[in-house]
Amino acid sequence: MLTDNVAMHAPAGIREGEVRLSSGLRLHYVEQGPATGPAVLLLHGYSDSSASWSRSMPLMPSDWRVVALDQRGHGRSDRPAAGYTVDDFAGDALQAMDALGIHAAAVVGHSMGSFVARHLAERAPGRVTRLVLLGSAPTAGNAGVRELLQAVEALGDPVSPGFVRDFQLSTVAKPVPAEFMEQMIANSQEMPSHVWKAALAGLVAFRPSGIPRCPTLVVGGDADGVFSAEEQARLAQEIPGARLDLAPGVGHALNWEAPERFVASLLAFLGDEP
Repeated sequence: MLTDNVAMHAPAGIREGEVRLSSGLRLHYVEQGPATGPAVLLLHGYSDSSASWSRSMPLMPSDWRVVALDQRGHGRSDRPAAGYTVDDFAGDALQAMDALGIHAAAVVGHSMGSFVARHLAERAPGRVTRLVLLGSAPTAGNAGVRELLQAVEALGDPVSPGFVRDFQLSTVAKPVPAEFMEQMIANSQEMPSHVWKAALAGLVAFRPSGIPRCPTLVVGGDADGVFSAEEQARLAQEIPGARLDLAPGVGHALNWEAPERFVASLLAFLGDEP
């Protein structure tokens, strides 16, 4: 079931809506481009929302159908008490594609979303035409992320505004517009502590079940403080035929810090027909 819910504050050309999954979960999304265009599905990172792509979407071709989900627990989507494994997120994405009438798409995932995108490609290979892993690694359980998990496990409600601000600011190496960063911080501040805890625990516990068989791009920044350039390069080496594209001086969020550079890389990989 699809409910159109166009919001007055949405940028020109961007439509907002809600989709009810077969599981009963309600997900919010934003979309641009014609329904008949080649589909690109965007999956945001931990504690973010579809607004994470707001600097990138306007730069993408107008004939692409670009859909950015608020994943469960994030943004304006439902926040169930449980169900925050990578497999849960991937299942939501697959059900959302079904509900939106998207048989197959190029899937782009940032950070947490990159692990969801990879698992989606492993779980339903016929549904993912191309795979873009942005700010990613072979697994998420490095020392820095485990240290973050220890801090997150101590959170209560409301989540400390100082913690949220420090977390989001720590992900970038290049400055981003203040208004955009404040929006990202505000989005994260709205996420309850049980989602902070469960989503990160699920991410750390995730282990890939196979190797993606579709064309894959590993893209990010060489100054990423979450997943190092070495981790990103190792990920590309582990996926046969994967391309590696690291932007110099950019941190964990290429789509935030240098959206023109990110979209140029995306266009070079996807071409005219994602």
